[in-house]
Amino acid sequence: MSSGMRVFVNSAPLDLPPGTDVRGAIRAHDPALEARAASGAALVTDARGIPLPLDGPLAAGAIVRVVVRARRGEQDADADA
Repeated sequence: MSSGMRVFVNSAPLDLPPGTDVRGAIRAHDPALEARAASGAALVTDARGIPLPLDGPLAAGAIVRVVVRARRGEQDADADA
């Protein structure tokens, strides 16, 4: 029997050590995505869409979704405005 826990980040299964937090799970999935989440450029939620803190603990079977935020600069402002 494995001493790890399986969690899912953006539908990818990961076997991680017990006690891994949200940040660690995202880092294991994609370090660049973890950096974006840490900077606020990505939204991190659970399977229900509820925001998760990066230092929040995970349990076996947790589902984490990370979505890169679309940010528009002033140069991309609506042309009809």
